[in-house]
Amino acid sequence: MMKKLLIPAFILMAQPALASSKNPFAAEFWSLHNTDFIVLLAFLVFVGVLLKLKVPSKVGEMLDGRAASIRSDLEEAKSIREEAQTLLASFERKQKKVQEQADRIVATAKEEAEAAAVQAKADIAASVARRLAAAQDQIASAEASAVKEVKDRAVMVAVSAAKEVVAKQMTAASANKLIDDAIATVEAKLH
Repeated sequence: MMKKLLIPAFILMAQPALASSKNPFAAEFWSLHNTDFIVLLAFLVFVGVLLKLKVPSKVGEMLDGRAASIRSDLEEAKSIREEAQTLLASFERKQKKVQEQADRIVATAKEEAEAAAVQAKADIAASVARRLAAAQDQIASAEASAVKEVKDRAVMVAVSAAKEVVAKQMTAASANKLIDDAIATVEAKLH
């Protein structure tokens, strides 16, 4: 069928060669000395050889094969694109989760920092209170030590003064009497 359609089409295409002579159906045109006629014959032989060797069907098969290859490449590209979109969506979800986790970590860190600051203030206040109490205890101890030292010194001064007074006022008889009274008191307490 294709042969039947191609022959008239080629004849019509060769019309410019036929139109070059004044009378297209003149005997001169059909002569082998006419180059237009030779070109037409060569062209028709060429087309005939192509049709005989089934070149159009082979070209069609090659084009069909190429179309099928392109179609499979397109389908593969489409599946790869869908897979890429799925991966992209997955990565976006993961990124969102990671961002949420990072936000939670930052919020937790801020809360812990605030709690640590509050605790540090409380610890500093407690430390200051302890040091104040220790300083007050040291002051009280120093005061008590000073008071004791003053009392001890006063006692020593008083004893020393009393010793001098008693030594001036005491005679040998009164000293002997005091010793006897002390021995009697000790004997009474021992028995």
